[in-house]
Amino acid sequence: MNLVIANSAYIGVFLTLGAYFAGVLLQKKCRLAIFNPLMIGIVLVIAVLLMGRIDYDVYSESANYISYLLTPATVCLAIPLYQQIESLKKNWIAIFAGITSGVLASLGSVLGLCLLFGFTHEQYVTLLPKSITTAIGMGISDELGGIVTITVAVIIITGLIGNILAENICRLFKIDEPIAKGIAIGTSSHAMGTAKAIEIGEIEGAMSSLSIAVSGLITVVGAMIFANFM
Repeated sequence: MNLVIANSAYIGVFLTLGAYFAGVLLQKKCRLAIFNPLMIGIVLVIAVLLMGRIDYDVYSESANYISYLLTPATVCLAIPLYQQIESLKKNWIAIFAGITSGVLASLGSVLGLCLLFGFTHEQYVTLLPKSITTAIGMGISDELGGIVTITVAVIIITGLIGNILAENICRLFKIDEPIAKGIAIGTSSHAMGTAKAIEIGEIEGAMSSLSIAVSGLITVVGAMIFANFM
């Protein structure tokens, strides 16, 4: 099986997209947030790799073409932000205060839980960048001496949880203001959460897109400071 995939330039792409669309169909049929297409896609790909005894490196090389779409997809997030530029101008103080509060809450919760469970410094700094985009989080983890592969996994899990639960949490705590919802989702669950925010509404999507970039920058500074607390 490894040989078959290694000799096919695109089979990894088809497997990844097929697993994702299977997740989309399952979610449409069941209409439950827990059946998130991203999560279902990940589970299906892992299952296929295990059953076929396929090396991850072989699969990754074949599926690598999808990663080329990451940069243009991220750039496209600027479009809804541009469309809501007037809202940003009117509420910029509250917006940046909200993002900063979200970053501090993320870093503070990691610190508190790591102290509670007796984690090592290495494990602590591995978890610090959990709520920001993977590219920035990997750099922070590596710089602080964390375990980068675990950081990537934690970031993905955080994004999935945000994507699945964001709307229900906002409803539970009666957060109705679109700007507040967007900031909360983007700051806590980066791009995966932003995908859900865009589904909720244009303003939510725009504010969530902004939060990805700003929270990433603030976390770079904040993580360097918080790393000294443990």
